[in-house]
Amino acid sequence: MLKPDPRVDAAEVGRYFMALADYLARTKVTSASGEPLELAEAVNQVMDRARKAHAAGNKLIFLGNGGSAAIASHMATDYSKNGEVRSIALNDSSMLTCIGNDLGYHRVFAKQIELYGSPGDLVLAISSSGRSANILHAVEAARERQCAVVTLSGFTADNPLRARGDVNFYIASDRYGFVEIGHLTICHAILDFLCGLRIPKQLFARDAATA
Repeated sequence: MLKPDPRVDAAEVGRYFMALADYLARTKVTSASGEPLELAEAVNQVMDRARKAHAAGNKLIFLGNGGSAAIASHMATDYSKNGEVRSIALNDSSMLTCIGNDLGYHRVFAKQIELYGSPGDLVLAISSSGRSANILHAVEAARERQCAVVTLSGFTADNPLRARGDVNFYIASDRYGFVEIGHLTICHAILDFLCGLRIPKQLFARDAATA
């Protein structure tokens, strides 16, 4: 809800961005068995899966609802154009409304994966709450099609999506903004690293010296 006077000072803006950076730095990652993974190792695993999927003639499939759907579309575009990694997002409005009307909204992604998913594809399932029925059903369909699965979730630590992927990224916040920006940043970081981006160490050494 909008506040009557939403103005903030510099300190408040600084705390917002510091909180966002902290949530990202504390991203928790688990394997299919629930064992913790180092963030760098998880990023390397996803990059390796993405490269191998593309090299084998397979694809990445991004899916999400609402803000997460926008992330899915954004990432499918960038991974395809900038990373030259074959990627799609299951967000076509006609398809969504058709399946939702005829089969139920919980099936809008699962049915598409049943139709278009192939063994060896990599499905990236994005849900802030980790509880969206259509995302959970999609992951089940992906498993049946022998696809690998990466999940990105937030809110409560026991959300069901967090236990469904081969690699599971979790942002420990209950704020949509922090979780969604966190998911977008993780996906974009993986793409940037795939494309060879590296941040010079000197940049942070200079910043620390002048802080």
